[in-house]
Amino acid sequence: MRRALLQIILPVLTAAVVIVIWLAINLGLSDDTRFLLPGPGAVMDAFFDQQTELGRAAWNTSQGALLGFGLAIGVSVLASLLLSLSPLVRSSLYPLLMALQMTPLPILAPICVLWVGAGLKSVALLTFVIAFFPLVVNTTQGLISTDRNLVEFFNLCRASRWQQLFHLRVPAALPYFFTGLRIAATLSPIGAVVADMNAGTSANDGGGLGFQAVIYASQAKYAALFATAITTCVLGFLLNAVVLALGWFALHHWHDSYERRDH
Repeated sequence: MRRALLQIILPVLTAAVVIVIWLAINLGLSDDTRFLLPGPGAVMDAFFDQQTELGRAAWNTSQGALLGFGLAIGVSVLASLLLSLSPLVRSSLYPLLMALQMTPLPILAPICVLWVGAGLKSVALLTFVIAFFPLVVNTTQGLISTDRNLVEFFNLCRASRWQQLFHLRVPAALPYFFTGLRIAATLSPIGAVVADMNAGTSANDGGGLGFQAVIYASQAKYAALFATAITTCVLGFLLNAVVLALGWFALHHWHDSYERRDH
């Protein structure tokens, strides 16, 4: 109980300290430079003043982030199963996966726009690109890192390759999978915002937070720009909370990363 309270209180205290430091720096700036770092009050005012635009943009960004994130999960699981088959398969495909990951989103954005048009589809595809790599790398590592003693035991019991995969390797890979899932959940809102800046559109109110940030920057609404950043962080925290809950549900009964009581 005490530890649970500390896990709530400590982040709140840390956030309070950050806000105090932020306010102190803002007050220490001259009137001519204060616009560079709007104070917490100014950002909150901008958040409420722009709540309609930010709410719409957050909804559009959430759609792109969730679509790309979901696509990355499905494709990465299939790709990981394929990569775990043999070292030769991994050696053949890993360079292609790395090339995809190392290609900057601003370069891929025009290609996506050319293929599927500007807007949600392009944002989802670009989000998929940024979320896919940590998922496939972590899941593959989990599948090939199964305890050798357990593998030999399954071989001794004459388990088939598929039985070994789904009854041993897949359960053993779950902690790795959820590690990749947490990384991807953090990157997905960021990827959606960057993708929206490069491949978004305002047609039919389809602009997301990235598109809105470009508008605020061009209009010198810097407090609103900070409010946009905070909104993006909130989306990331919400998605991470869902992933953490799923990870706890799947692993807390048996994995050492969670405290548990033996009954």
